[in-house]
Amino acid sequence: MGAGRSLPRFAARETGIVVAVQAVVLTALSGRYGFHRDELYFVAAGRRPDWGYVDHPPITPWLARASTALFGETPAGLRVVATLLGMATVVAVTLVAREFGGGRGVQLFTAIATASSTYVLVVSHMLATNSADVLLWSLITLSGLRLLRTGDGRWWLAVGATAGLGLANKWLVLLLLSGLGIGVAVAGPRRVLRSWWLAAGVAVAVVLAAPVVLWQASRGWPMLSVAGGISEDDGAENRVLFVPMQLVLLSPVLVPVWVAGLVRPWREPALRWARPLAIAYPVVCGELLVLGGKPYYAVPLLLPLMALGAEPVLAWLRRGTTRRVLTGAAAVVCGAVSVLIGLPVLPPAALDPVLAMTKEPGEQVGWPEFAVSVADAWAKIPAADRDTAVILAGNYGEAGAIERYGPERGLPQPYSPHMSYADWGPPPDRLVGPVLLVGRIAPGSPAARLITGCRPVSAHRSPAEVNNDENGVRLSLCTLTRPWSQAWPQLRRFY
Repeated sequence: MGAGRSLPRFAARETGIVVAVQAVVLTALSGRYGFHRDELYFVAAGRRPDWGYVDHPPITPWLARASTALFGETPAGLRVVATLLGMATVVAVTLVAREFGGGRGVQLFTAIATASSTYVLVVSHMLATNSADVLLWSLITLSGLRLLRTGDGRWWLAVGATAGLGLANKWLVLLLLSGLGIGVAVAGPRRVLRSWWLAAGVAVAVVLAAPVVLWQASRGWPMLSVAGGISEDDGAENRVLFVPMQLVLLSPVLVPVWVAGLVRPWREPALRWARPLAIAYPVVCGELLVLGGKPYYAVPLLLPLMALGAEPVLAWLRRGTTRRVLTGAAAVVCGAVSVLIGLPVLPPAALDPVLAMTKEPGEQVGWPEFAVSVADAWAKIPAADRDTAVILAGNYGEAGAIERYGPERGLPQPYSPHMSYADWGPPPDRLVGPVLLVGRIAPGSPAARLITGCRPVSAHRSPAEVNNDENGVRLSLCTLTRPWSQAWPQLRRFY
């Protein structure tokens, strides 16, 4: 489909039905479990608006603040924005399918496949940085493809605007831009690189991203410290799992579709302008393997590739009844697995098989009960000492849960040296009483010399003994050996 040919009509009715069903399902299930630990962190960050945080740019916390302000500080209220982002992603990817000449059937298939894929279900059910990221990647790809197909340099402005917003949400968008840029340099059409509109698009991106970049630069680039910690701690595991996870994160039944998308521009001369997309995916995968990035970072690029491969796959299915029956059966099975993984349809007591594949559902269970456990441990501090005592949470999820559910249980503001919570501390030096420590301190670490004499008072148990990261967490009463202002820099953790 070249610049001289008109595009098919957008299947607005069919796509609208898909996103309406998507909205109903996501809304109905949005409050079934509870907040994810990351969501608690985003809500806490949203209460402290800034141009950045040590481990992510500001857009997701800003969205969390807006959603909870409008719809209530509940899991269902927070997740309204995640649902809207998921719906917009379905529309964007469907428009990508149209860009390749896909008609009504291809667009409907793309919309259904996108909405029901495991990755999109997960990031549309709960608010994560990936919730906006997958939409922004889809919009950058859509604008870039329109630029390549038509040669109209004005589309650089759209690319620049969405790239700038992407940088204000998650810097992984740089991988997408580098992949597409290398693809254009290798396969063309290179004429789009000679347009002055490119400079205009870059200027738009720079203006939008500048406050975020300057915030990071003024604080010594903490996001790079976080990324380095992820690579150092998880890099080897990420590399081993990278290829297998590419096959399952979207859905195994969709693998032949996006593989067909990788091949199609090389087989159809009319689509040679789309070859940069087929090149971008392996480039991004290679970059992530070198960096030790998480396997799901590359998944947003599989969605436009799936849209590209939809038409030849549907044509192949039309040529045989047996093919359709077997593929339909596989789609039903994979769809059921995607729902079990991505949505809270199982009771918490039945989550163990799902947790063997992903820990995300377990991270949404038991936070109010966790706050109760902390309150019970807090009550063991003598009343005369509580005014100078401190709750020190081991990670941002624990701190976020205590901040959200603690006040109604009589708990004070928690502190944590983890991620941006470290910037929101330290406790005042006047708080010289007992330290209620959530979690353990590694022997031999700087923290072990600063927080001593720990005496376990209880251990938290998750509801239904769900095997999440907080099940069995120890609560101890400890002593601080130096003032908080001196100890805090040695306690902070970026990962």
